[in-house]
Amino acid sequence: MSNSSSLTQFLLLAFPDRRELQLLHFWLFLAISLAALLANGLILSAVACDHHLHTPMGFFLLNLSLTDLGSICTTVPKAMHNSLWDTTTITYTGCAAQAFFFLFFISAEYSLLTIMCYDRYVAICKPLHYGTLLGSRACAHMAAAAWATGFLNALLHTANTFSLPLCQGNALGQFFCEIPHILKLSCSHSGYLREIGLTVVTACLMFGCFVFIVFSYVQIFRAVLRIPSQQGRHKVFSTCLPHLVVVSLFVSTGLFTYLKPPSISSPSFDLLVSFLYSVVPPAVNPLIYSLRNQELKDTLKKMMTGCFSEAKIFLFSAP
Repeated sequence: MSNSSSLTQFLLLAFPDRRELQLLHFWLFLAISLAALLANGLILSAVACDHHLHTPMGFFLLNLSLTDLGSICTTVPKAMHNSLWDTTTITYTGCAAQAFFFLFFISAEYSLLTIMCYDRYVAICKPLHYGTLLGSRACAHMAAAAWATGFLNALLHTANTFSLPLCQGNALGQFFCEIPHILKLSCSHSGYLREIGLTVVTACLMFGCFVFIVFSYVQIFRAVLRIPSQQGRHKVFSTCLPHLVVVSLFVSTGLFTYLKPPSISSPSFDLLVSFLYSVVPPAVNPLIYSLRNQELKDTLKKMMTGCFSEAKIFLFSAP
């Protein structure tokens, strides 16, 4: 029996014993993380540099890319280190920091996705009030509220979880430190109930956001069906579908992670599900948005063309 005062490290979910598979995990994580860094970095640069993208949706997309970068940089580097060096350990302090930042970025991302849904609702259902309801100051306040909500949620859950005595060993069934898996090691009944109370409050807020998203898209689709022009409907769908796909991916992977039946649970399957939940969305979100947003695609093409032109000039002018 051990407690949190004597616990100095945790054991993360072990990668396969075969060295070839461990290296395969390393290269897979490296490729996906580089793709996520490049894609989100391009979106950040495009939104920041092109004044055509200085819109409420562009501003929220910039914030969403920041949360994607933050979440993938919180979990993937340690997983890459463990698979490369054939280890599963993480320090107690490192685990607390990882749990805090992952929850912080995930919570902020969900709040931002809800705000982006509100942006689409106002743009399509109340276009005459768009400039009033989503002015620059209102957008800044909403983004700040999303980040503050994520910070407060992460702080409360992390502080409560890591103040509990842990006496069920130090092995986590996850490849990164996550609050529910740490709670399984607790032996404090009152502290566990307190965390359940916090979780219920968080779940109610998340459910409220989900209901708002569903209600907003019902209104959006009703408004779209009243548009007589097929071209007009296509334009509206092209701005709404990326957000809807991102929300669906975010919610479905998260729900499946925590609601999957115990009968289908195994270390390899849990690793795959965790990978789909925490690593894949930040990597594919930029792709989903850039495929359907024509202005964003045009800006990215200009940036890439400019970079290639400058590279060619530099290469051919070099002595």
